[in-house]
Amino acid sequence: QVQLVESGGGLAQAGEPLRLSCAASGTNIRAMAWYRQAPGKQREFVARISITGVTSVANDLRGRFAIARANAGNTVHLQMKNLKPEDTAVYYCNTSPPNTDNWGRGTRVTVSS
Repeated sequence: QVQLVESGGGLAQAGEPLRLSCAASGTNIRAMAWYRQAPGKQREFVARISITGVTSVANDLRGRFAIARANAGNTVHLQMKNLKPEDTAVYYCNTSPPNTDNWGRGTRVTVSS
């Protein structure tokens, strides 16, 4: 089973950047994605990177969020810029499509105005 450890969350001011990291182990390189769950809302897709490095970002986050691999593909970053209070959420990484039985603990991002 893939082990997923998210990190990099914290408190940010609106307009600041933040970079999240996801360390994946126990797997060969797979398509990976970031998801997030805001308070009181369902988990939603944020960004995806394919095995070959093709990326896609949720429509309403394009231009502010970007996803990339590092460390021979075992680490997936989510670079966020110009953060907004509505980006406040717990951010999770998972395979794409997600293994719904294997969510990590996530990393919490709180954006203050």
